[in-house]
Amino acid sequence: MDTFSHALWGYGLFGWRRHAWLALLFGALPDLCSFGAYLAMRIFDGSGYQPGPPPIGSLPHWLFISYDIWHSFVICVPVIWLVSLWRRDIAFAMLGWPFHILLDFPFHTLRYFPTPIFWPLSDFVIDGIPWSSPQVWLPNVAGLAVLLVYRYRQKKRALTT
Repeated sequence: MDTFSHALWGYGLFGWRRHAWLALLFGALPDLCSFGAYLAMRIFDGSGYQPGPPPIGSLPHWLFISYDIWHSFVICVPVIWLVSLWRRDIAFAMLGWPFHILLDFPFHTLRYFPTPIFWPLSDFVIDGIPWSSPQVWLPNVAGLAVLLVYRYRQKKRALTT
């Protein structure tokens, strides 16, 4: 799924009351820590931005490792649990991270970054439906629209009472 949608799902589900920016960040975190870091590296080394998915063969090895780390429940669940011992409110906003993984798992193909939800314990992945296909992308946009309108109305109602 695209990073912007992940950020909005994180906000809509886990940041609508408190820590909105944190929920946005954690919704997008797995992609920011892998492809975002790669994009930053390309910009700083002068290669620049190129739209669309980069060819697999052109990507550095560290990107695959970073993708695996940040897209794993085995990594994110203990981190969120530890944070919850200290700050439960922040841990709630962090739930955008595992939700990101949950959304990516069925919507990445084996050809381009399948989501290794149990890495490093297992390399289990599935051959999902690409998120860019209309049967996934259109319901994603519709679902986000419904969720964000609902949250907007909730906030508006809370302000008037």
